[in-house]
Formats: sequence, structure tokens, C-alpha cells
Amino acid sequence: MTGTTKEKELLRFSTCGSVDDGKSTLIGRLLYDTSNIAQDQLDALERSSQKLGLEEMDLSLLTDGLKAEREQGITIDVAYRYFQTEKRKFIIADTPGHIQYTRNMVTGASTANLALILIDARKGMLEQTCRHAFIASLLRIPHMVVCINKMDLVDYSREVYENIVESFRSFSSRLDVQDIQFIPVSAKYGDNVVSRSKHMPWYEGTTLLFHLEHVHISGDQNHIDCRFPVQYVIRPRDKQNPDYRGYAGRIAGGVFRKGDEVMVLPSGYTTKIKAIDTFEGEIGEAFAPMSVTIRLEHEIDISRGDMIVRVNNVPRSTQELEMMICWLNTNPLSEGKRYLLRHTTRETSCFVKELQYRIDINNLRRLTEEVTLGMNDVGRIKLRSTMPVFYDSYRKNRITGSVILIDEHTNETVGAGMIL
Repeated sequence: MTGTTKEKELLRFSTCGSVDDGKSTLIGRLLYDTSNIAQDQLDALERSSQKLGLEEMDLSLLTDGLKAEREQGITIDVAYRYFQTEKRKFIIADTPGHIQYTRNMVTGASTANLALILIDARKGMLEQTCRHAFIASLLRIPHMVVCINKMDLVDYSREVYENIVESFRSFSSRLDVQDIQFIPVSAKYGDNVVSRSKHMPWYEGTTLLFHLEHVHISGDQNHIDCRFPVQYVIRPRDKQNPDYRGYAGRIAGGVFRKGDEVMVLPSGYTTKIKAIDTFEGEIGEAFAPMSVTIRLEHEIDISRGDMIVRVNNVPRSTQELEMMICWLNTNPLSEGKRYLLRHTTRETSCFVKELQYRIDINNLRRLTEEVTLGMNDVGRIKLRSTMPVFYDSYRKNRITGSVILIDEHTNETVGAGMIL
């Protein structure tokens, strides 16, 4: 065999929506109809379905891995599943629908290229539908697919489908999402999931799988602003590499090439890239989101948390940050309280300087009086950090524009922030 096989493009997508909208069943259907389930998994699935007294195989059990999830028929934790077709590789984050697990949805959607929002055709849009759509917009997920599920239970009605589409369009007009597609499906029977449905001849769009295989995502990464947060300094100190000094990490933006003039933050020293190394060997250029080791021509004091950037394209630097935040903890966010702020590979202490407003998820209004942020709430805050943070706005770069807040005493992650 001659030549090299082109690496398949990877699409990460997250399932969202209210409880019992059929997210786990839809994922199970995708895996089943694309032959991505091993025989032993199928056998276990049949046994589990029989144990629950079901006449048909319950595909939702493929993703509901926890015992409590199987017994209750709900999703609690984020379940990640991997599959591939001839066109692409996929990572699915099956996120919970219950309101108390919204923080799990934030986790699952944070790295997604696409948000897959399910709506039960019988129920239409619910509060969690609005909440998840808003959070997907807040997380700047570039693509959204709205699947109106359980069409078999409304006799595959075109009118029901179009009424839900109209309702969602009305709500989403206030969101910052550019690409929204609508697909009527029945996850249970496979209508419009992998194969076109014979029951809905009025629908002229694509199947879900076709859309997932062909949605354009190569332009979603920021390949203009070069950002390389240093994660680890590599010094082997062995006989083969007595003088090796490399800086390992994952490129957060832009394209780095051998010979490029770069600046190291916060020191401000400039130098040139001597080489770019990977596990397979040295390469001429690297781009987001590749993990590489960069060697520089001059020995500069660099440590974890520093950032390598282009000389003529540097991120903002400040100790005061304004951001939208999803609060993930049972203890409410407290104005004046100290937290640990983690941004890329940098960690610093901070305190909440101002809690500006909370957003009412149902109507997207800003509530400014007696503002508090409890678990699963979303609002805007201002932080003050003890050290400068080198950042881009979240709109510009989802990596350098995001932070997490950690409780200094319990080490729990309490908030996920998007810098404005």
C-alpha cells in the first residue's frame, strides 16, 4: 500500500434538552445504525432490556452507564461515546436533562463544535430547552441542530413540527448562534437519524447523520492569533539530550512555524522558534489544537503558566476581568469572597469585585436588583486577580477567553466563566 491515509476530521458534539426528550435513545440509535456497537455490547443491551421487562431493545441503556441511571431511566453524569463513519470521527457528550444537573451539561458542552438539542414533539419547548440553548449560545458553540424527537407519537405531523420550529426560532433570535438546523426525527424507530423517513415525505432536509458528517467545522478554530500556554518545561538531562530544553503544551490559537519571532509573557522577552517537536518527531509548523513541544533559540526563564505569542499580536493583560459565569456550586457566589482562578495553564487568586446581574433563562432578561447567583444560574460579574491574566475575549478564542473558579478550601470547581 503506497501513500498516506488522510486523518479523519473529528467532530465533538453535545446532546442537550429537557429530561425524557430522548437524548440517550438518539445516541444509541446513531451507534446502532452505523454499526458502532460491538456484539458483546449488544448482548449486554438485550439482557438489560429483558431485565427491565422491555419487549424491545432499549438503545438508551448504551449511554446510561451508572446503575442509578439504568434503574431510573435518566441520565445523571456526562457520558462520552466515540464512533466513526467513513467521513468523520465523533465524540459525543450525552448530558443530563434534569435542572439539578445543568452544571454537567456545561462540562459536556464546553469543548463541543456542535450542540444537538432535542425537543419532545408532544411537549414542545420547555424551560430546560431554553436553558440549554442559552448556555450553548453562551459557550459559543458554533453550530446547533434542533431535533424534534418522538414524531411517531404525534403521527409524524408536519404542523406540530413547524409550530415547534417557529417557537424555537422566536426564542433563538435573541441568542448569538449563526447556524441552526431543524430535523424531525424518531430516535426509537430511526426516522431521519441515519436513514430518511418514509413517514415524513414533507421534510426535504438531510438526515441527522448526513448533517453531522458534512457540517463545516474547519473554520471554527482561531488560526490567526498565536497563543501557546506553557504547560510543562521538558529537560531530559540524559546523555542523548544533555542540553535539551523544550516547552510543552497545547496550542490555543494560531499557527507556529520554525523560525517565527515570538514573545514570552509575562517577561516580554523575544526570541525565535528553533524547532517544534512532537511524539513522532520534528515538524515545520503546528496549529491549534495540536499538542507540541517548542524549542527556542535563546535560553529564557519560562515556567508553567507563561504564554508564547507572536511579537506583533499579543493578548490583553489585566487584573480586572468582566465575564459571564455559569455557577456550578450549591453554595451561592459571594461578592467579596476569594477564589482560585484557573486560566489556561495559569493559576492565581482572585476575589469577586462586583456581581452585576443575573439572567432570567426563560425570557433572557437581566435582573439587577438584589443579585445572587445560585447553582445553575448565569450572570455577569467582575473579578480582581492577584496576578495579570493574558486573555482574549471568549468570542475571539474559547480557550484563552475561558476561566474556571475553584473554592480554595474544598478544591471544588464552582464556576465556569467566559471573559467579555
